[in-house]
Amino acid sequence: MIKSAYIFPGQGGQFVGQGKAWHNSMASVRHLFRLADEVTDKPITRLCFEGPIEELSLTSNLQPAVLTVSLAGALVHLEKGVIPSFAAGHSLGEFGALCLAGVFTEAETLTLVNQRAGLMQRAAMQNPGTMAAILNLDAAVIENICELARAEGIVVLANFNTPAQTVISGSTRAVSAAVKFAQAKGGRAISLPVSGAFHSPLMKECGQAFSDLLREVDFKKPRFPVIPNALGTPVEDPDELKNLLQEQITSPVYWVRTIETLSQLGVEEYAECWPRPYLSSMVKKNLPDKSSARVICPS
Repeated sequence: MIKSAYIFPGQGGQFVGQGKAWHNSMASVRHLFRLADEVTDKPITRLCFEGPIEELSLTSNLQPAVLTVSLAGALVHLEKGVIPSFAAGHSLGEFGALCLAGVFTEAETLTLVNQRAGLMQRAAMQNPGTMAAILNLDAAVIENICELARAEGIVVLANFNTPAQTVISGSTRAVSAAVKFAQAKGGRAISLPVSGAFHSPLMKECGQAFSDLLREVDFKKPRFPVIPNALGTPVEDPDELKNLLQEQITSPVYWVRTIETLSQLGVEEYAECWPRPYLSSMVKKNLPDKSSARVICPS
C-alpha cells in the first residue's frame, strides 16, 4: 500500500472563495462549515466565501477559517480513497493533523484554534512585531545575522521552511535590521503579511495562557503518527503531543526536518489539504533529488 502523508497549511494562503466549491458539492463539508460557524460564533462560512479579505485575514478569524477549509480538503482526499499513514501541519496546520488522527474531534479542534487565535491576536497587539522570509542564505548564516540584529530587539529563526528559505520573527526594528544584514550578505528578504511575531518570545504570554487551556483537554492516542512542529519526528504518545503543542506558539517550525523524516519513512504521496497548491513547493524542495514522491491537491 502507498504510504501517504496528509499535510495541512498554516496562515498565508488565504483567498476569498476558499472551500466554496467543496461546500457546494459535499454534504460532509457543508456540515463542517455549519459546525465552524456554531462553535466559533463567527461567520466563518461567509468570510471564506465572500470576504472581505481584510476581515478574513484578521488572525482571530483567519485561524479557524483556515482550519475549517483544510479539514474540508482532508474530507475530499478521504472520499477519493487516500489513506493517511502520517499527518503533519505547518504551524496552525498541526491542529488539522491532530484532528485527522483522532486526537481531537472537529468541534474540539475548532474550539482550541478559536481560543488560540484570540490569544495570538491580543498578544500581537500588546507586543507588536513582524516576520520576514530570508531566501538564499543558510540557516546558520541567518542565525549569525539575527545575533547582530538583536542589538535592536528580539529576533529569532521561526520557520525552517526549506534549505533556502528561513523565516525570522521578532520586533519590527530587529527584523528590519536582520533584513538589511541579510541583503548585504546576498540574501533576499520578503516581508510576510502577518499581524504579529509568531513563533517568537514575543508570544510567550500567549503561549502560557494557551498551555493553561491545553492542560484541561484530553488528548487521545492518534490513529497514526503525527509530526509535531517543535520536533519534526513522529509522535504517538498523547502526553508528548500535548507537551509539544504547548511549546508550539513560541518554538520554531521544523518543516525541513518534517519532510525529511517523512521521506525517510517511505512516504510516496503527500496529500495537501488546501484548494490551491500552497505547501507543495516547500515539500518538493525538501525531498531528495531522486525522490519519486508526488504532492496531490484535492480537486
